[in-house]
Amino acid sequence: MTHRKAVWLMVAAALMWSIAGVVTRHLDQARSFEVTFWRSGFNALALVVLLAWLRGPATLARTLRGGGRALWLSGLCWSVMYTAFMVGLTLTTVANVLVTMALAPLLTALAARIALGYRLPARTWAAIALAGAGIAWMYGREFSAGDPRHLLGTLVALAVPLAAAVNWTLLQKLRHEAGRDMLPAVLLGALISAAVTLPLAWPLAASAHDIGLLALLGVVQLAIPCLMAVAVARVLSAPEISLLGLLEVIFGVAWAWLGAGEAPSPAVLAGGALVLLALAGNEALGLRAGRAG
Repeated sequence: MTHRKAVWLMVAAALMWSIAGVVTRHLDQARSFEVTFWRSGFNALALVVLLAWLRGPATLARTLRGGGRALWLSGLCWSVMYTAFMVGLTLTTVANVLVTMALAPLLTALAARIALGYRLPARTWAAIALAGAGIAWMYGREFSAGDPRHLLGTLVALAVPLAAAVNWTLLQKLRHEAGRDMLPAVLLGALISAAVTLPLAWPLAASAHDIGLLALLGVVQLAIPCLMAVAVARVLSAPEISLLGLLEVIFGVAWAWLGAGEAPSPAVLAGGALVLLALAGNEALGLRAGRAG
């Protein structure tokens, strides 16, 4: 896979991830942990089918049995990301959750520097700084400090970038190990998330309409793009993956505005523009450097 193809696949993954907020706003009865349970459950079912097709049932089972601590650590990270994201969405606005998640590049860069000694090029540090400024701009206006529910939702959502930083750094460390297959970790994460949230979601109250929407999220918004993200981790660096993942913030806020009436403030629009500028500048400079080399 070329670097350019990996970038476009990551952009597509961010676009697919971004529909969660707007779809969640159209649920009838499902709430909080039940939303997470159904989405993770459908995600797991889709991943069993996709991974069995990609790897073969016997290979998938063998990888799950012998994947070791790294596979389970990555699976745990995925489960935290799945669960905290959806619970956060039920407690606060789409913008608050997505802006909080956008801390991932900063945390990933720090984790990669500490754990791997990874030296970021100056262009990536500049992009992270510019994106961070945009996030701070958005965050300062959107965060509702006086509402305990919004505060709780934001704190829950904070678990997503923390888990993502650990996960991307782990994948970065393992990407050159021959024979290492980390795609099944996405399935482990879905299974752990569904198992943990089922007791908290009981008794289930979702309507057929809700289950249909949550099936859409489990397959299209989660299973497929997460496999894409793991695949591109063999080509893109951890901070680069996390930086491209910021597009989910822009797309997600736009979907919530157009499809659910959650209009973003001028601060969200201005901050989002800075994030897009950071992404575009980093990728343009990276492609130029690649051609020069």
